[in-house]
Amino acid sequence: MTDLTTLLEVGGPVAALGGGAAYTRAKHPAAYWSAVGGPISTVRLLSSYGSVMEACGLTVAPSRLRVLAVKATTRREVRAVPPRRGILRPTSTGLRLRLRLAPGQEPADVAASAERLRHAWGVHAVYVTTVKPGAVELRLVGYDVLRQVRMPRKVDTGLLKVPVALREDATPFVRDYRTVPHQLTLGATLSGKSMYLRHLIAGLASQPVALVGIDCKRGVELAPFAARLSALATDPDEAAELLPVLVKEMEDRYDLIKDRQGVAPGTPDEEITSDVWGLPESERPVPIVLFVDEVAELFLTATRKDEERRDEMVTQLIRLAQLGRAAGIYLEVCGQRFGAELGKGATMLRAQLTGRVCHRVNDEASAKMALGDIAPEAVYAACAIAPEMPGLAVAGDTSGGWSRIRTPYLSLGDAAKTCREAAHLVPNLPSLKLFRPDVPAHPVEAPASAVRPRPVTD
Repeated sequence: MTDLTTLLEVGGPVAALGGGAAYTRAKHPAAYWSAVGGPISTVRLLSSYGSVMEACGLTVAPSRLRVLAVKATTRREVRAVPPRRGILRPTSTGLRLRLRLAPGQEPADVAASAERLRHAWGVHAVYVTTVKPGAVELRLVGYDVLRQVRMPRKVDTGLLKVPVALREDATPFVRDYRTVPHQLTLGATLSGKSMYLRHLIAGLASQPVALVGIDCKRGVELAPFAARLSALATDPDEAAELLPVLVKEMEDRYDLIKDRQGVAPGTPDEEITSDVWGLPESERPVPIVLFVDEVAELFLTATRKDEERRDEMVTQLIRLAQLGRAAGIYLEVCGQRFGAELGKGATMLRAQLTGRVCHRVNDEASAKMALGDIAPEAVYAACAIAPEMPGLAVAGDTSGGWSRIRTPYLSLGDAAKTCREAAHLVPNLPSLKLFRPDVPAHPVEAPASAVRPRPVTD
């Protein structure tokens, strides 16, 4: 009886501790990793590094000098040599470890064993990146960072750089318009596409950039940010008037660049340029980012007159996509579906959009429209996105690389407040003055609804 009482006294706290650890792991994975998961994985890695490398086939035969030294000093067996391990560095989401590859190895050998390393060391995922010739870095992620997104505190930002989401390897996904000038973002209803767009606008609001919007849903997506927009078109008719103005602005900027190129002999090379970024800062026009929400609305037609208007708008969008980068004009095209069935020019426009972000879509064909021509293997990852994970997407570019990302939550009110606070940063562009949206002095309160909810019954 005494032994049973002692067992109950000891087992109670142990069970409570185990239950608390399980709860923390499910609800607060970052805290669990820092307190429990990280130390356990560190001990596993340090104690089993050599045997795990040998089991994964990442060891090589030792050199003759090493064999002679071992035989001369000891009688133990000469074992294969694993990659030389660097200092193990803990992070808030996992571990980082640099490896010096053995002669004859390549980074692809380590990447092929990433899944084995994950199970051997008890982490959520292992990612391999090349640091320099002969050296790779292992990024061990301790838990699913996309389940509860927390952006890193320190992110490399700058002009036209917006940290908009978190990658599955716990690094930030930064939308850099200087590197990837134009992008296509696809996603079904409630997939998180609007949240992604919201982060972009809020991130650019505090920068010296002109924001232009085309929202053919009567402006319901972009109108809350009207205080920071230089121009806004809320239907196809207004868009048909706005796009020629942007094309004319682009042509004027090319004239400015051309005048600068008419230099005299002996002019320094740094003063000769082929885009706006080579102009002196005092002469450089402000960058323009054009957001097109529900791009399919620009393609749909009902009459022959609509077809003529559609052809003109598509031609102007293609011209902006082909020539806009050098003039400092960038495109962010969003929609639920974007393929050849929209009409003439759709495929040509899509080919000019370097970046691709695909949220959850309703069919495989839509995912192929976004990613099939740049990263075919990413199509299956996009089709596997669950409806209960809004904001999760697959991001790729024309280099063939891709990764899963997820946008953190940002309320519409907070994004609109950011735009209102940055309203003084709206640049002076006379060509867009006619399209500047009206902004009320005070937020308009919605009238009380006359609809009463039905009573709850059994």
